[in-house]
Amino acid sequence: MITGKQRSYLKSIAHNIEPILQLGKNGVSENFIKQIDDALEAREIIKVNVLNNSLLDVKEVANEIAEEVNAEFVQSIGNKFVLYRESKDSKKIELP
Repeated sequence: MITGKQRSYLKSIAHNIEPILQLGKNGVSENFIKQIDDALEAREIIKVNVLNNSLLDVKEVANEIAEEVNAEFVQSIGNKFVLYRESKDSKKIELP
C-alpha cells in the first residue's frame, strides 16, 4: 500500500510518460495481463490507454488488473490509467 505522498510523487512521474499499452473491445485477456506484468517489471510505472470502442469502465478494469498483477493503482484520467509496482530486479523509482 502506498501513501498519499508517494501516490502524488508517482502521479508527477506518470504525467510525462506515454501510454505503452492499449485495451480494446476484446477486454482483458491472459496475454494482456502478461504484457502488463512484463512491462511493470521492466519500467515499474506504466500508463495504459482504454480505447473508446471498449465498453469497460476505466477504474474498474484498472483495479482488476492491478489486483491480478499485484500492482498499485495510481490514478485514472479520462481513458488512461497508471499502475505502479516495484521491480524485483531493476529498481529505478525511489519513493519518498
